[in-house]
Amino acid sequence: MTVFYWISSLCLCCLYRCLEDIWIEGCRRRVLKPFRLFCESEGKIVFSSENVMFLLVEIPHRAEVPMHSHRHEQMGVCLKGRAEIRTETEKATVTEGMFYWFKPNEKHSVASLADEPSLFLDVFNPTREDYLEKAKSAKGNAIM
Repeated sequence: MTVFYWISSLCLCCLYRCLEDIWIEGCRRRVLKPFRLFCESEGKIVFSSENVMFLLVEIPHRAEVPMHSHRHEQMGVCLKGRAEIRTETEKATVTEGMFYWFKPNEKHSVASLADEPSLFLDVFNPTREDYLEKAKSAKGNAIM
């Protein structure tokens, strides 16, 4: 796991607003419902192509995504909240504006440390086909 320290609050605010604009524009064309990822965590696909997927992930306060791995490279940024990310050999606390990266097949877990839901933008390469299927089966979803 690699954790890159923080981007400025201004950059984070711009990123969040940009995602909101994309999300709002996307919602004008179709109604997107969140779908279950792990336990109580939910995801919303912002964008997906053959090679990359952008996924907004909301983890409820004090909830945990259990240790897991997948064949996909994963990186992301904490948009809101605070969480502890663990691999088999490391642990790190990420806060708003911090980036993280996992190699393909690297086991990792996430535990929210915030008293409110934590929000992350995850990026996967290649696209998570399993998430596309989950999103399609969520009532009202149509994927780009």
